[in-house]
Amino acid sequence: MVLSIEELKTLALNLRKEGLNPQQIADEMSLSQDTIAWLLTDASEVEQPTDVRIGWRTIGVRPERISAIGDIMADIVIEELGSNVDTIVGISINGIAFAYEVARNLSVEMTVYRTTDSGEGQGSLSNKYGQVSGKSVVIIDDVLSSGVTMSRTIESIREKGGEVLLAVVLVNKTTRNEIDDVPLRGLIRAVSV
Repeated sequence: MVLSIEELKTLALNLRKEGLNPQQIADEMSLSQDTIAWLLTDASEVEQPTDVRIGWRTIGVRPERISAIGDIMADIVIEELGSNVDTIVGISINGIAFAYEVARNLSVEMTVYRTTDSGEGQGSLSNKYGQVSGKSVVIIDDVLSSGVTMSRTIESIREKGGEVLLAVVLVNKTTRNEIDDVPLRGLIRAVSV
């Protein structure tokens, strides 16, 4: 379903009223944080950011579809790295389901990078799941927009002593093929022309 700018603004404002922060709203709406900031302000004098809205609800409503995408992501990991992977890190919230399926497919540990309210891309690695210290790590997420959250995730893993070998996303909304010296692979690339 294609939404008008006014409908997007209303949706963003309603999500904020529900208690979501701008980063969580960006995740929920599959838009960049710059676009969400623009939608949440009365920015009639400010130029609208260029963005591509990604709607993957058709995939997300059926577990077998998430599993199929996870299988494809796992195939990319194998193609890029062989079996040299110890831990899969899923970025909350949308990357977790894909990361679970990739880890299941590869028979490796899985953990979560939780984003927090403390700033753009800020978050922490969960201690409840697999660990990254001394491990070869692959990061999984749904959409890469600005790359801020991915960069923060890479930084957190490196701070914990993990080696990030690859980042895989469902949709890459940039022209980047690497981020912070980590190869970046997207199943789909969607950029404005």
